[in-house]
Amino acid sequence: MASRSGRLGTWIKMLAVGGAVCVGGPAFVVWVQPSEEELFKKYNPDLQKKSLERRYERQKEFDDFVTQLKEHSKSDKPIWTVQEEALRKQKQDMLRQDILNTKEAEARKEAMRKESGLSTNE
Repeated sequence: MASRSGRLGTWIKMLAVGGAVCVGGPAFVVWVQPSEEELFKKYNPDLQKKSLERRYERQKEFDDFVTQLKEHSKSDKPIWTVQEEALRKQKQDMLRQDILNTKEAEARKEAMRKESGLSTNE
């Protein structure tokens, strides 16, 4: 009988310590971890200013990212494949725009040369 009550005591101690670790550990982390406001107050004033200036920009970037993810998730393909295709298409569009801008600049230069009377074959 003595060994049985010893085992029961061991089990009770084990459950109490396990519960304390499982509940107390995360509770301690939440208690010790500073909030975002506390961290922000500890910033250098210059960093606070920069952070406030970039806040809207970061929120907009995140919203755009989430919107793109929602659009890409509508496809039957894996999302990484759709993202690669979208990135490839975006690069091609940028290249096309650069080519158009270059052609426009050349056309403007040519028009300016004609207006000023300079020859084009120099």
